[in-house]
Amino acid sequence: MRLPPPGKIVCVGRNYALHARELGSEPPKEPLIFLKPPSALASDGDPILAPAWAGRVDFEGEIGLIIGRRAKAVTAASAWDVVAAVAPVNDVTARSLQRSDDQWSRAKGFDSFCPVGDPTPLEDVDLPNLTVSTRVNDEVRQEGRVAEMIFKPPEVIEYVTRFMTLEPGDLIATGTPAGVGRLADGDVVRVDLSGAGSVANRVVVV
Repeated sequence: MRLPPPGKIVCVGRNYALHARELGSEPPKEPLIFLKPPSALASDGDPILAPAWAGRVDFEGEIGLIIGRRAKAVTAASAWDVVAAVAPVNDVTARSLQRSDDQWSRAKGFDSFCPVGDPTPLEDVDLPNLTVSTRVNDEVRQEGRVAEMIFKPPEVIEYVTRFMTLEPGDLIATGTPAGVGRLADGDVVRVDLSGAGSVANRVVVV
């Protein structure tokens, strides 16, 4: 499936209650939105380049939504109409920097910190049962379902398009379930979406 590259990567933080609590936070009362730069994008098989000076670097497997048409002030009831595809996403995070910085741009924005798998057309996806799972060196570390999200994808799209126009190709990373953890040099991390592909990458500390 051919889609334009994302002009922006919109991410939802702490969108699973158990993940919020494992980070020592209460679940948010409205979607917690941040951005990753397009320069963070990586493809299946590309290395995740983890700077040694950045401290702890974590995996965060997520369900990605790829926008198919221009979207502004979209209602939740019509939100799926603007989504063309889903894709597995790894919101790689320099956790030490996230904890020390007031803003998350540095912790989330390193080159290679947003591996994304091939898109699967929305009509081919079992949305009510869509599940994301993350494996590190073939060991399952995370698993979460759309139904467990605090803010479901239509709510996120409605919220975001109140203040930001989404363009074709833009990517929304919908949040990670509990179980995030540290990555080490040589680890292979794989994010799978049920029936909708995977993205796997090896960590290289640089």
